[in-house]
Amino acid sequence: MNDNASPAARIGAVTLAVSDLDRVLAFYRDVVGLRVRERDDDRAVLGTPVTDLLVLVHDPDAPPRPSDAAGLFHTAFLFPSRAALGDALARAREAGARITGASDHRVSEALYLRDPEGNGVELYRDRPREAWPETDDRVEMDTLPLDVESLLTDRAGEFDAAGDPAPDDTTVGHVHLEVTDLEAAEAFYVDALGFDVRQRWEAEALFVAAGGYHHHIGLNTWNRRSSPASGRGLREFEVVVSDETALDAVRSDLADAGVAFRADGDALVASAPDGVAVRVLVG
Repeated sequence: MNDNASPAARIGAVTLAVSDLDRVLAFYRDVVGLRVRERDDDRAVLGTPVTDLLVLVHDPDAPPRPSDAAGLFHTAFLFPSRAALGDALARAREAGARITGASDHRVSEALYLRDPEGNGVELYRDRPREAWPETDDRVEMDTLPLDVESLLTDRAGEFDAAGDPAPDDTTVGHVHLEVTDLEAAEAFYVDALGFDVRQRWEAEALFVAAGGYHHHIGLNTWNRRSSPASGRGLREFEVVVSDETALDAVRSDLADAGVAFRADGDALVASAPDGVAVRVLVG
């Protein structure tokens, strides 16, 4: 682990700009199972009873994300059990949401969807850490077929209603970004922000994390994005560190790396590559 990374670092809330607040809110409430914690005409905050996980900012004038623009690949919501992931599948089917993919990544099982404005969404559960395949501090993830129907079988004994909300300990497990330059992304997220490299997929994808997790941030160039993030979609995401000492270390290393950042209350907002804002705070 890099000296400047907090071993307890995790992903906090993700902020998206959306044109149809009501429609997008309904998706994350009814399919993902998040609760609406705050709502006004211009903004909605969703999460668990005690934690903000998603902020939707109403921006009706924002154009669709250009086809060549970097930005969000998916926001990944981590459920605490296989049964809870099965319940999420039942919610998705009941709401008429289309599952666009389903994968066994060896460390996790995942379902993939898109929200009404095209933002990627992953719903997943982790396997126990002792079952993760690892070699020399690197995790060996893969993309294998997932038996989707077995999720419903495991769900049946624990849940009665597909419309039940997600469990209270649901989190944003990771964010996955589409970037224009993988080397520049690594320089920011690893060298400056302090995450460890956990896996490389040739020269096209990188997975980084703190505390030995399989990945808190995924980075890829698979779709050959060539311009900064713009239009609707990702505005910022949070990296939550354990204490003020860790935050001070991030502040120092961002400055040493020449990364632009600003103070916003008790948080630091850093300018990541491709026009993505990363808010670092203690939590």
